[in-house]
Amino acid sequence: MQIEELKKVAAQVRRDIVRMVHKSKSGHPGGALGCTEFFTALYFEIMKIDTNFKMDGIGEDLFFLSNGHISPVFYSVLARRGYFDVKELSTFRHINSRLQGHPTTHEGLPGIRVASGSLGQGMSVAIGASLSKKLNKDDRFVFCLTGDGELQEGQNWEAIMFAAAKKVDNLIVTVDWNHCQIDGTTEQVLDLGDLKGKFKAFGWEVLEMNGNVMDDVIFTLTEAQLKAKKGKPVVILMRTEMGFGVDYMMGTHKWHGNAPNDEQLEKALAQLPVTLGDY
Repeated sequence: MQIEELKKVAAQVRRDIVRMVHKSKSGHPGGALGCTEFFTALYFEIMKIDTNFKMDGIGEDLFFLSNGHISPVFYSVLARRGYFDVKELSTFRHINSRLQGHPTTHEGLPGIRVASGSLGQGMSVAIGASLSKKLNKDDRFVFCLTGDGELQEGQNWEAIMFAAAKKVDNLIVTVDWNHCQIDGTTEQVLDLGDLKGKFKAFGWEVLEMNGNVMDDVIFTLTEAQLKAKKGKPVVILMRTEMGFGVDYMMGTHKWHGNAPNDEQLEKALAQLPVTLGDY
């Protein structure tokens, strides 16, 4: 797709996010809005996928969402890409819905290969999938998204060390580097320090990008694929702004897990054009 077409998809996805969270009166709009360009680029341009979903993903690129609370953006992009009917987005977080607050597998939602929401585990799962592809001589990539606050959990650093030591070089991890988590900034809660220096010291290939600029996202994800399969896992430190696209949500951790009320929804929708049609 052309960049302008991808931007139109992203605009519609943002409308989906705020409408879904508003209707359910719960959810996590901030991080979802911040990662919209990333998900749009990944599913509409970068990854080789088959919307006739099979759990094994043989011959496909795989994606694992570790910070599962940003599920609204994931569900919207999967629906808009054709994995399931867009109308199902209206059931987000409802009882017996397949679209729970954190993605799950027991309801068989197409596109979801692992339950996520217990933070800190996604990278380990992605490494296992990457090794499986290597053993099966499957030359496709494995992508994973993790939050920066998530990296405060020790399991991630075991995974980071393991991936480099075992040369898991078909793995591309992206860190949503928005400096916000539920209780404040990452610097206030538990400062992550020099993330770039840490990943390099652990033996990873490190890239950086502006995750709210579609051109940069496409360029850097493409570059990551070119850097991969050369003996090192690849990480992209993706600078994003929490709540990007809705002015009153931007740049604050307060919209990490709050739903907009009726008036706030109208203010948000006024800033987000209808490009593909609302569900």
